[in-house]
Amino acid sequence: MSENHLRLGVNIDHVATVRNARGGAYPDPLRAAKLAEEAGADGITAHLREDRRHISDTDIDGLMEVLSVPLNFEMAATDEMQKIALRHKPHAVCIVPEKREERTTEGGLEVAREENKLAHFIAPLRDVGCRVSIFIAADQRQIEAAHRIGAEVIELHTGAYCDAYAEGRIEDAERELESLRQMSTFAHSLGLEVHAGHGLTYDTVKPVAAFPEVKELNIGHFLIGEAIFLGLTPAIQEMRRLMDEARA
Repeated sequence: MSENHLRLGVNIDHVATVRNARGGAYPDPLRAAKLAEEAGADGITAHLREDRRHISDTDIDGLMEVLSVPLNFEMAATDEMQKIALRHKPHAVCIVPEKREERTTEGGLEVAREENKLAHFIAPLRDVGCRVSIFIAADQRQIEAAHRIGAEVIELHTGAYCDAYAEGRIEDAERELESLRQMSTFAHSLGLEVHAGHGLTYDTVKPVAAFPEVKELNIGHFLIGEAIFLGLTPAIQEMRRLMDEARA
């Protein structure tokens, strides 16, 4: 795989959301994960929330058994989640903020204010071989704090850019995009690996995919939505095509 290859992580949370709407076993997130893998995903992302609103503990158990691509385990910085991660030892652990009442992750983690706590929280995860990523806004203060606590990776929150674009606020979208561009460069200069994600669509992915410092994009909700119309494999393949086009 070339150094310029931009990895695609497919988030399967919302396959579980549909399953849980009826309380049965269908559609199966593990089947979606394997399809995503076959369609060209470089990794699978799953967020085990405190309230288990979509992905379940059983899903995480199954993913660890069946995947041949890396699992990126998204979780809040809680003792319960740390124990689960230490038991499974996934390839990557991404620490995200989490509030019970939110529909989706609303912003980046406040690292600078919780620096000491987070440094102690991630140390055992690093000790067992997990690559620790911190999900943050494109903010220099937060990036510096993530670097200080020993994170190897940051994932920049692209939601503000995507929301502005979707609402037709093009100047705001350009401003957010420029911030993402500058902070990707800054994080890379500190030796951090840079990922990005949240709200990316076919219309918004290419400018972010073109940033040379970004090594991975994590995309979920949009792809699961497109899968209703196109099928999961074609939906992922089209995203992969756009990413590769932007990178070329």
